[in-house]
Amino acid sequence: MTATSTDHARIEDAASVIEACYEQGWTDGLPTVPCSESALAAFLATTTRAPDEIVLEMPHLDRACTVRLAAVNAIMAGCRPDYFPVVLAAWDAMAAEGWAGSGMWQSTTGLAPGLVIHGPIREQIDVNSGASIFGPGTRANATIARALRLAAGNVFGLTPGTLDQSTQGTPGKYYLCFGENQEQSPWPGHHETRGFAADDSAVTAISLRSVVHLEARQASTAEQLLFDIAGTIARTGALLQETVGSGLVLSPEHAHLLADQGFDRNRIRAFLREHATITIEELRRVGKDGISAVQRLRLPADHPDAVEGRAANGARVQVLHPDDEFPIIVAGAWNCGISAVVERFGTGAVPPATVRIDAKSRDIVEVEPILRDFDESLRRDGFGGRWSGSDGVVRFEVRTVTADCADCLVPEPVLRRMLDAALQPTGWQVGELVMPDLS
Repeated sequence: MTATSTDHARIEDAASVIEACYEQGWTDGLPTVPCSESALAAFLATTTRAPDEIVLEMPHLDRACTVRLAAVNAIMAGCRPDYFPVVLAAWDAMAAEGWAGSGMWQSTTGLAPGLVIHGPIREQIDVNSGASIFGPGTRANATIARALRLAAGNVFGLTPGTLDQSTQGTPGKYYLCFGENQEQSPWPGHHETRGFAADDSAVTAISLRSVVHLEARQASTAEQLLFDIAGTIARTGALLQETVGSGLVLSPEHAHLLADQGFDRNRIRAFLREHATITIEELRRVGKDGISAVQRLRLPADHPDAVEGRAANGARVQVLHPDDEFPIIVAGAWNCGISAVVERFGTGAVPPATVRIDAKSRDIVEVEPILRDFDESLRRDGFGGRWSGSDGVVRFEVRTVTADCADCLVPEPVLRRMLDAALQPTGWQVGELVMPDLS
């Protein structure tokens, strides 16, 4: 992880630009990638949407994020150009869900945008759907979600202690994005339950408060697992209002345990609505046995604003909204009985939004400057190149120009790695590499 002497000047220049971003306040605390005009053009080329089109506005702040500003922050977050259609769909999903534009990103609760990616795009851009989905290590997962959080600060001014009034916040404010593990799921993809085709690519946006770890390695029956999940959902600390918004991220092992014993998503929801309950005594102990009239906030039953809360001892209170079709998503590795409960903002009456990812067909002209540079380097050794391609895949043919020796050309695997490395920042890759016959 050290540089050669010829790289030092370039690294020092990059370091000075990164420091300038810190000085301007254009970061989330981590280093950002400087945005150049050429990088911005490459991102905008991946969409048919106008640069000045608004993707999310906050009328109460009189501020709006446009496609151009979304691209700038995606670049700064470390995204590749082929991630940008996902970023735009994520903005659309956050707007459709509604909480972000209504001021809730400024709430003391400390909301974070959680993103789930579905469909073929996961493989195309290497989204992690398996091991350690809530952890680091995957560029797409980290930078797509970070693109939204950077814009929250850089575009809307939501920085801690100013317009962002989070009391403690949540680690998801850095990033929380993962893919649905459709390959190891016993059920159709979540986006299919929202009316999309299996081969559509889509993103679901969830305004979340926290992710609660669920240890259920011991469960051997569906009922054991579901009662464990119900107990995790029905905790007094999660109750801000009358009911809670929830969601499940099931490991493949847990999903198959449930499916093998006859539980589909609807039956799981019905079981949890019935059994995710708290006794009135438990609520009274923590001062949450009453409900206010307007916001349906939990407070003591003897509070002047309480309009409900005179339940008899022994009564059990259901904590899930009866109409909440909360998401049940399979993700993570198939190696242990561990899942998670996602605590969404609100009562559960507002569902997460799922939006199709619309990517513009990509033209080879995007990467022709890189291919021309590669051609010129080959010509110095007596060779040259011809190329074609579309939608992110290049066919490159190496031709003999003046070379008369086979030793002048590096082997095909080495040349492929060199070309892939040159293309890597753009999201394009080498499909076919044709070498000349030097026999």
